[in-house]
Amino acid sequence: MREYQEFMKRAADFIFVDDELQKSDIIFVPGNGYPQNAERAAQLYHLGYAPYILPSGRYSITAGEFSGVLVNKEKYNGDYETEWEFMKDVLIKNGVPEQAILCEEHATFTYENAIYSRQVTDATGIEIKKAILCCKSYHARRALMYYELLYPETEIRVSPSCTDSITKENWNQSEEGIDSVTGEIQRLFKQFSLMLDKR
Repeated sequence: MREYQEFMKRAADFIFVDDELQKSDIIFVPGNGYPQNAERAAQLYHLGYAPYILPSGRYSITAGEFSGVLVNKEKYNGDYETEWEFMKDVLIKNGVPEQAILCEEHATFTYENAIYSRQVTDATGIEIKKAILCCKSYHARRALMYYELLYPETEIRVSPSCTDSITKENWNQSEEGIDSVTGEIQRLFKQFSLMLDKR
């Protein structure tokens, strides 16, 4: 039992990343239908943590279209064709000026979020020594590893959001939480092993 408890603790410590933040050059927001990550990015922008925010996303490759806003639909009720359009609206409605919002609306999965975000920042000539990543709490490790792969020279810190009530403290208390976290572990092993095989 002790070994099991230790394993569960180590799994949670690995998957759920929540860093102490520093002033940075940009805030990255991988796309989905939850507004909380963009709302968190807006908060950090207003606190002076970074001058730019780069939301990234077209829609999920499995859905083939933007699946819609998942919470707070009454506030974010636009006719969004891409995740980026949705997140831009969230940022603007939370007081972020349009000139601070960069555009990436081609990515259809997390690795592409990192790939295309790098293309955008290279094209704009922004030097990124430090960055903040705003993402779903149990998606943090995988998203961080992708962005670190594309930005090897950048110090990236994670500021996660709890979008669907699954937290580091309660993930192993529900079937949904266990499936979500163990699914992330499986994706990490499978996707990164495939990527390393191609290098």
